[in-house]
Amino acid sequence: MRWPALPPLLTTLPGSGQRRRCLRLLALSGLVLLLRPWPPLVLLPGWLVGVLLLWTAVELVLVLWRPRRWR
Repeated sequence: MRWPALPPLLTTLPGSGQRRRCLRLLALSGLVLLLRPWPPLVLLPGWLVGVLLLWTAVELVLVLWRPRRWR
């Protein structure tokens, strides 16, 4: 099975790596929040979920405040 091609915004244009990184980070945090009530993930301690959300917030602030530039 072939995966569909990503748009140029996420593959070839400047800053695409940073955009993909932000999307992965948001997807991971959203997935943890959505799946948290389900049985295997309910065993995760609250501080671990909090650290993940804090990490997401810090990464997004860093991307907005000091984006990576092309050389």
